[in-house]
This record gives sequence, C-alpha cells and structure tokens, in this order.
Amino acid sequence: MAAVSSGNKSFKGERVLEKQLKICGFKKNKEVTDLYLGEKGLEEVPDLSRFRILRFLWLNNNKIQNLTFLKHNCCLTELYLNDNEIRNIAGTLKHVHSLQILLLHNNRLKNLEKTVKELQGMQYLHTLNLFNNPLSQDRRYHLCVIYHIPSVTLLDRKEITTKQRESALHIYNHEKTLVLQSIGFGKRIDVPLLPKTAFCLTPTKVMRLPPGCEFGNHLVKKTCHFLLLFGRIPFENPEDAVFIRAMKRSVMEFSTVDWETMPTCEERRLGTDPEKRPERLTIKFR
Repeated sequence: MAAVSSGNKSFKGERVLEKQLKICGFKKNKEVTDLYLGEKGLEEVPDLSRFRILRFLWLNNNKIQNLTFLKHNCCLTELYLNDNEIRNIAGTLKHVHSLQILLLHNNRLKNLEKTVKELQGMQYLHTLNLFNNPLSQDRRYHLCVIYHIPSVTLLDRKEITTKQRESALHIYNHEKTLVLQSIGFGKRIDVPLLPKTAFCLTPTKVMRLPPGCEFGNHLVKKTCHFLLLFGRIPFENPEDAVFIRAMKRSVMEFSTVDWETMPTCEERRLGTDPEKRPERLTIKFR
C-alpha cells in the first residue's frame, strides 16, 4: 500500500508539472525560467534537474516535506517554500549560490545550527523568512542568523538594524568587537575596551613595565618596543591596559580662528595696529 501511495503522489506531481508547462507555453526544458507550482496540494515534487536555467520557483502552500528535487537547479534566484511541512534543509540548498530571496516561513524546521550552516555560504541572499518555525523560538535565533548570514538585509519581513549587527558581532565574535572598539578614529562607544572578565592572570605571572617606561612623552616608543619583545603586556589592573592603548592612538589637532579680529587689507597697508589681536584656539585629542 505504501509503494502504491508513493507512486500516486509522484504521478500527481508529474501531472501537475506537465499541466503547468502547457499553460505557460514552454515547449523545451531549456526555455523554463520560472515555474509556479504553489497551492497544488503536492506532497512530492518531481525532479526538476532538467530545467537548467530555472530562476523563479513557487512551491508555497503545499505539503512538501523534503527538497531532494532541487539538487541540480543552481540558477535559482527566488525560491518560495512557505506554508509546507519541511523539517530539514541540510544538504539541499548549499549549491544554490545565486539565491537572493528565500521564504521558508510556516514550516517545521527545528535545528537552528543545521539550517544556518546550509545558508551561510550564500553571498547574494538578501531576503529570508524563517518565522513560524520551531527554530524561531530559540532565544539565539535572530542574532545567530544575522551574524552567520551577513548578506541578509530583510529578515522575517523586518530590516536588520546596525544595532542588531553590533549585538550579533559582540556575542559571536567578541575579539573582533574589542579590535573595532580600539580603533583610534572609530566612533565612541561607552564600553570598556578590555572587560575584567578577560583577565585571568595569577599573581606569580604578572609582568610590570620595565624601568624608565613611565607615562610620558616617550610612552608610545617604549611601549611598542616592549610589545615587540614580550608579545603583550598583562596588567594587574585592566584600566592600565586601557590607558596604554588609548595613549598609543594617533593625535588629532583642530585649530580655529576668529576671523572678525583679523586686520583688513587697508589696516595692514596703513600699518595701523588693530584693537584686538586674532586668537587661535587649538584642541588636541586622541
């Protein structure tokens, strides 16, 4: 009975496919660029590998459980699989490098790691829907998708914000976050460069600055030399490390002049002494 049922499902899929090709007027497989098979009640989809240049595929609102029929459709750019019964996409979409829009909402996807791993190599994927799947209940869901699939700009019908990307980077790549925060001319962030949790040094291994390396005019040169010799400088107090890094940043200088106090051409020609001498205000900061 099971074999007969499977055969009936396959036959139904082939019949629906041929009918749709006839409606669209496609006579050759190599002409098929878009295919609408949505809302057909399909449980199984026939192999679509013969359509080599297929770009747009609608399979929404069916009863599909797996995607084995997509193994050779490498040119897909838009794929609509929402409102089905798909449980796993591992090993089915990794080869579709040109995919730009993927709708998978209202399915039964459970494994967040496997799903993200399957999609993280897609460089052109900008629209992704995964809501109303069991995996979307995971508290890591949004930030995990945002970090591992950086090309996505629209997730679950909402634009990804800069703040969300920063949060994802902070959680999944904390070391890179520290580097970005330490850039001299980056934007100011009110977060310690090196949090206290990152220091796990025992008192016996604490190294101090060599004699003569006090904070002064030659701090940068001496500190850099010490870094070359020892690799890095551990400190008992993390705030000292923050201070050293801040002092090594480049110095910016801004100057401004009150142009109303500048002597005019006539005053300079006559040699008259202006009442107010021009003052220049200079500000230096790191």
